Formats: sequence, C-alpha cells, structure tokens
Amino acid sequence: MPDRPVLTHRRPPPTPAPESEGGRRRSAVMEPHAAAEPAVSPSQAPVTELRLAVTVEDWAAAVAFYRDTLGLPQLADFSSADGRVVLLDAGRATLELFDADQAALVDDLEVGRRVAPAIRVALRVPDADAAARRLAEAGADVVAEPTATPWGSRNARLDGPGLHLTVFSGGE
Repeated sequence: MPDRPVLTHRRPPPTPAPESEGGRRRSAVMEPHAAAEPAVSPSQAPVTELRLAVTVEDWAAAVAFYRDTLGLPQLADFSSADGRVVLLDAGRATLELFDADQAALVDDLEVGRRVAPAIRVALRVPDADAAARRLAEAGADVVAEPTATPWGSRNARLDGPGLHLTVFSGGE
C-alpha cells in the first residue's frame, strides 16, 4: 500500500462567538480570519472551474432571465435533439461554505427570517438595486428588497428560475 501524504495543516477548534445584548450570538462575519492553507497543493487538486449545473422547469424562460435580463454572456450552446443546455459566464467563481448558524444569521440580517435552501447563488453586480428591479420585472419573486448589510454590501434576495438568488454590490 503506498504511503499517504502527511497533512501538515490542522484546523484550530472553533471559537465560540461572543454574546451580544439579549444573549444572542454576535456575528463573526465582520471579523475576517487569516486564510488557511489548503491541505494539498494546487497541483494535487487542480480545480480550474466551478460550474453550477441547474435543472430548470422552463428552460427558455430561464435562459431569457439569466442571459438576457441579468446579462450573463453565453459561452456555448450544447443543445441537441436530446436536450437543451447553454453555458453562461457568471464571472469569477468562489465556493462559500456556511454552517447552519451562519446561514441563519445571514438570512436573518438580509431577509428577517430563515429562507434560503442549502444552495443560494450570490451574484456580485455593479448595482444591486437596479439588478433586483430588472430581475423582478422579468418575473423573479422578490424575497427581500435591497438592504445594507453589516459587512458593507447592499444585498437583495429573489427567487429566480430554479435558484434562490442574492444580488449584491459593494463589500468584499
């Protein structure tokens, strides 16, 4: 059996968030931590693209919504007699991992209650107010109007074809 690589990075145990008035957990979202080094080098785990594949009920409406209204450029069309698919460019991709407490906190701050499913797509746009207005006019259900967040962004929540969305501007 080949030797397994030795992992040199160990995650420190979580630090409980300080209590705020009323005993509620205070957000740690405004207190960034140093970036952790990955357990493997990029050459051992060469992820070069994050591609979010979404199955939608009304494909033509979804294409019109994301490509034509939101303005995501179409990179390719792989449609055939067997099915329809387009690849849209959504800019740089990151994977933001929340625990249940953080997801609830963000929902509470942005919406006032827990609403997001396990996957919520957040899209940085130049103007969250204008984007939310355009998407609502195109048929998105507004879950929460644009609001200022403690981390310096302006966020709106909408339900678009097949996805729960945050459109945001500003912040990090």
